[in-house]
Amino acid sequence: MAEPPYDPNLITPSVYGSRRPVTGELVALLHITFEERGLAFIQSRSRALLRGEIHELMITDEEDAAPGGGADSVSAIAFFEVEQGGLAVVGDEVTLGGSVVGTLAGFDVTHMPNHINVVVKRKSLDILPLSVGDRVEMRRKI
Repeated sequence: MAEPPYDPNLITPSVYGSRRPVTGELVALLHITFEERGLAFIQSRSRALLRGEIHELMITDEEDAAPGGGADSVSAIAFFEVEQGGLAVVGDEVTLGGSVVGTLAGFDVTHMPNHINVVVKRKSLDILPLSVGDRVEMRRKI
């Protein structure tokens, strides 16, 4: 993937103003954990997620997972369909079924153009009680 035409260090959380949350619904559940997945996060701290797109939701317990880096310790937990599109930004709070799961860590585009791996940082990879139809929300952390 090509490098961005700007210094990614210039894009800090303060760049992003008010924005609506990205919302969606789980459409398929996954049950697999990797110890050496080798995800490679893109440099960009944001992605436009469009209504109708389906993306993979993964969690990592790696504290240093961030744009331009990656993650090995990950669990693939679900695919979700975007119902209300918007801008998802690293650091956003992510909820599933109304409960906070963690914060957005980054984006891996290994499977593009099929889907993006949207990776959420949380303290553990413990199994989450999920069901198809559960609501997903990514919103600016207040």
